[in-house]
Amino acid sequence: MITQLLFDCDNTLVLSEELAFEACAELSNEICEKQGIPDRYTGADLMTTFVGQNFRGVVTGLQTKYGFTLPPSEVDSYVSRELGKVIETLEAKAEPCVNCTPVLQQLFDSQKYGLAVVSSSALSRVQASVKKVGQDKFFPADHIFSAATSLPVPTTKPDPAIYLHACRVIGKDPGECVAVEDSKSGTLSAVRAGIPTIGYVGSYGGVIKQKEMAEVLKEAGVKVIMEDWTEFMDCLAKIEAL
Repeated sequence: MITQLLFDCDNTLVLSEELAFEACAELSNEICEKQGIPDRYTGADLMTTFVGQNFRGVVTGLQTKYGFTLPPSEVDSYVSRELGKVIETLEAKAEPCVNCTPVLQQLFDSQKYGLAVVSSSALSRVQASVKKVGQDKFFPADHIFSAATSLPVPTTKPDPAIYLHACRVIGKDPGECVAVEDSKSGTLSAVRAGIPTIGYVGSYGGVIKQKEMAEVLKEAGVKVIMEDWTEFMDCLAKIEAL
């Protein structure tokens, strides 16, 4: 029986990915410049490659791609600087995903399911995002989870650790939960934790891109694709019927 819903935040609840990647492109390019790497990134470039991951994951990816290693203290410094830039941007510009907030209100009012947020992003960033768009009222403060902040060792999706941690804290078996994810890395994180997952593609621009991402998410293991938040109840019912 499904009793708990676990929502990714960035571009699932809140339209934040493009804003966040714009903010972190500057620091990514600073890293490349200091390492003598000629490549430069836009926010869109980073989003294509690293969607669903936090900035620590981006830095790790850059190190792997270009074969250099930063001291842990320097990585921590970049992560801290990026977080400040992103939060400032989100507090000014973040908006909810289309048709999402009314669905959350309906779920909250029904009291049929527990509601939680499970994100790769830093906790303060997630809190700033949901607060800016008025969604913080739907989630208990201790049921907002961050792979970057909530775990003893920071990680990022597709590692399932943050979903498993959320289940333990909430007191639910993964099979009692349904996750909603918009990225391959997020989907893999939830699926690897044993949580049936709805793949949301509504934040991707254009029908062609949405169809491409639907196939990517299906391959990653989602049970059903949701193109718009107005479809959520039907998608949830399909999973509950499995």
